[in-house]
Amino acid sequence: MRQKVRVEVRSGVLEGRIEDGLAVFRGVPFARVTERWARPVAEPCWSGLLDASVPGPASPQRPGAMMRMLGMGDIASAEECLSLQVWTPGLDAERRPVLVWLHGGGFTTGAGSLPIYDGSVLARRGDAVVVTVNYRLGALGFLHGAALHPAFASNCGLHDQIAALEWVREHVERFGGDPECVTVFGESAGAMSIGALLASPRSRGLFRRAILQSGAAHNVSEPHVAEAISGAFHTVLEGAAPDALRALGLDRVLDAQQAVAEKRWRDIEGPAFQPARGDDLLPEDPLEALAAGASRDVEVLVGTNLDEWRLYGLADAKARNLDEAGLMRRLVRKPPGTGEDPAALARKAIATYRAARSERGAAEPRDLWFAFQTDRVFRIPAIRLAEAQGRAGGSVHMYRFRWSSPALDGALGSCHGLEVPFVFGTLERAAAFAGSGEEAQRLATRLQDHWLAFARGGDPGWTAYGESARATFEFGRECGLVSDPDREERHFWEGRL
Repeated sequence: MRQKVRVEVRSGVLEGRIEDGLAVFRGVPFARVTERWARPVAEPCWSGLLDASVPGPASPQRPGAMMRMLGMGDIASAEECLSLQVWTPGLDAERRPVLVWLHGGGFTTGAGSLPIYDGSVLARRGDAVVVTVNYRLGALGFLHGAALHPAFASNCGLHDQIAALEWVREHVERFGGDPECVTVFGESAGAMSIGALLASPRSRGLFRRAILQSGAAHNVSEPHVAEAISGAFHTVLEGAAPDALRALGLDRVLDAQQAVAEKRWRDIEGPAFQPARGDDLLPEDPLEALAAGASRDVEVLVGTNLDEWRLYGLADAKARNLDEAGLMRRLVRKPPGTGEDPAALARKAIATYRAARSERGAAEPRDLWFAFQTDRVFRIPAIRLAEAQGRAGGSVHMYRFRWSSPALDGALGSCHGLEVPFVFGTLERAAAFAGSGEEAQRLATRLQDHWLAFARGGDPGWTAYGESARATFEFGRECGLVSDPDREERHFWEGRL
C-alpha cells in the first residue's frame, strides 16, 4: 500500500500518495463551476480529509481517435471539472521551480489528467513541482456567451486557467514550490491559450516564464467572428432561451458544438471554439498587446514541429490524393495573404514551396499542402509571436522539433503532438507513435533538460531569437542551432518574394 501524505490548503486538508519518492495529489479542486457560461468561483471548503489520489473528471467531450489512444476514454467527464494534479519531490521549504501544464486538444478534447502528461519524470529530473490542469472545453469553455445573453460570460476556459494559476500562486509553497518561479507550458490549444494569457491584463504576475509548443497568439477570434459562431450554435439549438440553454442535456450541447465545429473545419478555418477578443480578459489583439510590451517581463520559449499538418492528413483523404488542380483550388479558396489576386498568390506559394522541397524529394501536391498548412497554422504564428515579444524588449528563444514518428511507415514525419511524450518522459505510453529505444530516450532526456533549465533560470541553453540571425535550436536525431531555417517560405509569408 502506498504511503499517504497530507497538505492543508485554503479549503481544507488534501490527502495524496507517495509514489516512487514523489508526493502526488490528483483531482485537487482549484475552483468550481456554479452554472454554465459563468466565470469560476473559489473552490468550496470541506471538512475532514479530501481524497486526492484519483484524478478529477475532464470537461465533457467526444474524444477522437487520437485522444482515445492516449487514454481519454478511461477518464470520467462532468461540467464540474476544475481540478489539477501536483507532483512534488518534497513538502518542504525548498522553493523549487514550478511548471504548470495546459493541455491541447483543439479546445474541445483532452484533460490534464491524461497518463501521457504524468509529471513524475519532470518533477524528479528537475527537482521541480509539476502541475497539470483540467479546464472547460468546447462550447462550455469557449462559446462567446455574451453574444447570447448579458449574464453569460465569454472565455470561460481562459478564466479557468487563470483561476488555476491563482491557486498555484497561493498554495504552491506548501508543495515545496516557488510562487515567484512559475513557468506555464502547453501544447496546441494549451499553447494557444498561453498566447492569449500573455496578452491578458488578468494574468499579470501569475507566471514568470512561458513555453508554447505548437501554438502562438493567432487563435483568438475577432468579436464579429465569435458572435457569428455563437449565433450558429444558438440556431442549431433552435433559439432556446437563456435558462433553457443552461438546462439543456449535455448531449444536445455537444451535438450543437460538433455541428458548428464541422462547418468551420470544412471552411479551412481555425477552431470554432477558441478564445475571443473583446472582453476585460482580452480587450485587444494579442499580437498588438505583445508588441506594445504586455508581457515583456515574461521570458518566452516558443516552437513548432517540422511536419505539424501531417497529423491532420489522417482525417483528410482528399489531401492524401491531391493533384495540382486540387492543390490550387485549396490555396485559392483560402489565399495566403491580401493585396494580390488569389490565383497569383497560390501560384507563388506553390512555386516557393516546391523549390524549397524539391531537393528533399517532398514536392508532391500533398507534401506542399502539408508544408503550407504547417506554416500557416503553426510556424509563422510562432515567428510572429517571437518577433512581437522581441520588439517589445522581451526575452524569447525559438526551437523546432524534427524527430520522425515511426507510425504508418514514417508517413507522419515530425507531426503535431509528437514532442509531448518526449517532454514528459512518457515514451513508453506512446511508443508506436513516438518511437522507443536508446536514441529516442536520449532525445527525451535532452529536451527535458532544456525545458527544465528554462523553467529554472530563463535560459534553455542556446542563443536567444532575434530578427537578424533568427537562432533556432533543432531537436532530432541530430541536435543543434541553425539560423533562419526555411527562410524563403518565411519571406513568402512576409510578402517579400
